[in-house]
Amino acid sequence: MMESPTVMRLILMALMSLTASTNKLNVPRLRLSYNDLLSSNRSWLFSGLHSELRLSSVFVDEYHDRLFLGGKDTLYSLRLDHTHTHGDVKEIYWPPLPGNREECVQNGKDLETECANFVRLLQPFNRTHLLACGTGAFKPVCAYVNVGHRGEHAFSLENSSVENGRGRCPHDPNMPFASTFTGGELYTGLTADFLGRDSVILRSMGSRSPMRTETDQPLLHEPKFVAAHRIPDSEDAADDKVYFFFSERADSDSGSRDGAIHTRVGRVCVNDAGGQRVLVNKWSSFIKARLVCSVPGPHGIDTHFDQLEDIFVLRTKDEKNPEIYAIFSSISNVFQGSAVCVYRMADIREVFNGPFAHKEGPQRQWGPYEGRVPYPRPGVCPSKLTAQPGLGYSSTLEFPDAVLQFARAHPLMWRSVYPVGRQPVLLRTNTPYRLTHITVDRTQADDGHYNVMFIGTDVGTVLKVITLQKGNTLMPEEITLEELQVFKVPAPITSMDISVKRQALFVGSGTGVAQVRLHRCELYGGVCAECCLARDPYCAWDGKACVRYSSHKRRYRRQDIKHANPAQQCMDQNLSVEELDVAESRVAYGTENNSSFLECVARSPQASTSWHLQREHTMEEVVYDDRVMKLEGGLLFRRVTLADVGLYVCRSQERGFTQVLSRVWLDVLRSDALADLLSRDTTNTNTKSRPWPPCPALPGGSLANHSPSRSWFKDVIGLIGPQGLTEVEQYCERVWCNDKLRLRRKHKTMMEKYKQAQESARKARNRTPRDTH
Repeated sequence: MMESPTVMRLILMALMSLTASTNKLNVPRLRLSYNDLLSSNRSWLFSGLHSELRLSSVFVDEYHDRLFLGGKDTLYSLRLDHTHTHGDVKEIYWPPLPGNREECVQNGKDLETECANFVRLLQPFNRTHLLACGTGAFKPVCAYVNVGHRGEHAFSLENSSVENGRGRCPHDPNMPFASTFTGGELYTGLTADFLGRDSVILRSMGSRSPMRTETDQPLLHEPKFVAAHRIPDSEDAADDKVYFFFSERADSDSGSRDGAIHTRVGRVCVNDAGGQRVLVNKWSSFIKARLVCSVPGPHGIDTHFDQLEDIFVLRTKDEKNPEIYAIFSSISNVFQGSAVCVYRMADIREVFNGPFAHKEGPQRQWGPYEGRVPYPRPGVCPSKLTAQPGLGYSSTLEFPDAVLQFARAHPLMWRSVYPVGRQPVLLRTNTPYRLTHITVDRTQADDGHYNVMFIGTDVGTVLKVITLQKGNTLMPEEITLEELQVFKVPAPITSMDISVKRQALFVGSGTGVAQVRLHRCELYGGVCAECCLARDPYCAWDGKACVRYSSHKRRYRRQDIKHANPAQQCMDQNLSVEELDVAESRVAYGTENNSSFLECVARSPQASTSWHLQREHTMEEVVYDDRVMKLEGGLLFRRVTLADVGLYVCRSQERGFTQVLSRVWLDVLRSDALADLLSRDTTNTNTKSRPWPPCPALPGGSLANHSPSRSWFKDVIGLIGPQGLTEVEQYCERVWCNDKLRLRRKHKTMMEKYKQAQESARKARNRTPRDTH
């Protein structure tokens, strides 16, 4: 970190500003636990058939309607609709080649976590086969997997196709890795040697010679590859490029502090063939630029998020201009946090068309290159669109040596790529979790399209988030719709994939993969206002229930994502405050001078609650003090008095919408009356009458005919504390025991008496003299 105290103070000021803005973020409207997801039939989990899955790769194949998984020595094929049983799951056992596991152990690697065939790559090779590559116990292997035609469920490894996978898959199962298979060729970003030192971007397979980054002059500095995608730059396919996203250690001469990490976007031309004399079988089109994700702070000091965690390319109708979503984390010693930034391809191309970075001067400092750039411009693909009249090149093999020499010496662009709005769309600082993975779904709503982000964390939860641009403000409004606890035991999420066809999210961890439905609208509530307040683009009120949004039901459809105004949206749905006061009344008992708690939890964490006391025809707001305290889960009486008797009403308020959550009649038992009640019962153990506690009639007579309830005894137990517990247990046995319990105890007593009689008879026989006839 920078040593200047002034700079440190400025960074801390920026951090305080950042934290203040982060604290204003909305909490999730809906929190669903692992059990909630299962009980609502929204989640399904697969952890392997015969052993722990140890998931290392996922491929969602919507063409075959299959989910393909790669793990430790195994491959799996499952149905996307998860309606199958385990008998429908197909498995391939694919261990390392003979002898490789033993050699791996001899080289000092761990048998369980490293010396196995961890399948790291699953890519569609053609309509009937997948390309699969694994670490092979530090000797990578690749093979083709037959998955059959559409509608079939074939799944077999073609043993005759197994071959060396070096350069296609990393040796180390934990080493960062990115790949894409396109045009019959595999593009990978990885470390291609046993020791993990040879970091390359490599093209293999196909009919052309392998292509890789320069070896004599390192162009990559300890990179952590995250993603690789082919993105067209124009209508001419010859101008297509493969973009790599990675983090690397910054050059110490670049003016950055020692050990600084920068995130890069790099690209190579698909038709790059290298040079004829210079850069033979080496990339001649490779260039890279910095991706910046930072929060502007005071005095021009930005708070940077430098470590790239994940990339999602959201394809649009315009294939040339997808939106790039990226998750970053902070590597600062001052604070910990995560951010999501969104980039436009137009901004990335503009930087690649700008000045190159260049070292100049006696200090070899970085600056923009201001000299003449040779033609064809380095980084440009040979195509009809980029050729000047009379100076067309059909291949990089025809490029002049001066172009190749310049490309070799200037791989870095001077300018950086900034996100939309020049700041993140989402921030998380000082949280107990870190953002790790992201996938995005574009869905239609009543007032347009929304990009719904599903963000995975290192504690196994998934956040469902949208952002809105409010007026002229720079910082977008974040709306966290849901927080889903996908895994029972918290585990870092290692992959996230989406099936738009199935409206499902596939969330992977080391122990398994979960399939989660993107939406379950009915969980937001059963009235129009609750559905409207949810602000979920997937959901709308159809006149009867909160359901999946449909553009066909225009008459009754109610949805308001931007403003969440239920008063306006639900006026014609007959949902007044009085009609929503449908909460059933219940009774709670308190003992004088003891504590009591009236529970009330809002259905949404975004709502606030208030308590009122109803006396005859008046409704008074409860006054809070040291004795009566409002807590997050309800109302706490630290010491109950006889004056506290009455009907307590708990209401929730959210954006002008008020709803009664609970009505609780609090009856206070006098301490001397309770003692007298227990003592009187002690002297009447043989009577058949049962001294039931009095049950008051609530206003409206709803409990006028209230029958005895065992819940009253539970309340008494919690209120009187440990003192007198023995008497209370005896009282329970005599008064509240049900018939079955009495029969069991009667039977037990009879059996004990029977055993005692048998034992007495046996002893009597032993004492009787023997017959002497």
